[in-house]
Amino acid sequence: MSLDDATVARIAHLARIKLPAEDVPAMARELNAILSWVEQLGELDTDDVPPMTGVEHEGLRRRNDEITDGGNAEAVLGNAPETVGGFFVVPKVVE
Repeated sequence: MSLDDATVARIAHLARIKLPAEDVPAMARELNAILSWVEQLGELDTDDVPPMTGVEHEGLRRRNDEITDGGNAEAVLGNAPETVGGFFVVPKVVE
């Protein structure tokens, strides 16, 4: 597959990439080089190559869904500038 200058300019327009007219031939050469590499990859025989590690067979690791109090309320509230009755004190934002 080979891309001409008009096709490269259209691709740039569709991708909303500002490509000056003087840069179109160089970009066409680069894209054609990339496409030739992709075509070469398609010619490789990969029938006997095992697939690499993937995530499609992995399950999500889950923790037990247990209700706890967290056990560290005092440590968390210790970072607050002001607390009352085990709660954070914040400025009033609604009048």
